[in-house]
Amino acid sequence: MRWLIIVSVMLLQACQTTDPRPIAVADDLNLDRFMGDWYVIANIPTPPEKGAHNAVESYQRVGPYKVATTFTFRDGSFDAELKRMTPTGFVSRENPAIWGMRFIWPFKADFRVLYVGEDYQTTIIGRQKRDYVWIMARQPQLSDEQYQALVNITADRGYDIHQLQKVPQQWDASP
Repeated sequence: MRWLIIVSVMLLQACQTTDPRPIAVADDLNLDRFMGDWYVIANIPTPPEKGAHNAVESYQRVGPYKVATTFTFRDGSFDAELKRMTPTGFVSRENPAIWGMRFIWPFKADFRVLYVGEDYQTTIIGRQKRDYVWIMARQPQLSDEQYQALVNITADRGYDIHQLQKVPQQWDASP
């Protein structure tokens, strides 16, 4: 049911006016280096993600153009039940920074790697419509300077950064 809600919201928002400029994506994304765990530091969340704590997105390559994705988070507090979503990413053959993310067959949501740091320790994921965005890192915390640099890149990509929400992260061990 949750997947139906996500897809319905995304389809309804497709009717909204969006920035017509093509959104810039990461240059020369190395898909293999991009795989692994990413802590969600901040986002403009989808409805199911609002209030998420300890959100982690994990990517595992399962084919040349296919990525198994696991998104886990706790809803509303650090002690809440662990929620899990397992969409599949379909990587564009023309550009590995552009994916279709399938939550429910046959629909694919737009998913783009807008930025990845040279050391593959930080990334920004977004959509052409600029409705949702995720600032992520390999570690659960960023310095204020690192965070602000990523917020500035997000703004440069055409997002309303006033909608960004920090995602609380608190870990005793790895996810």
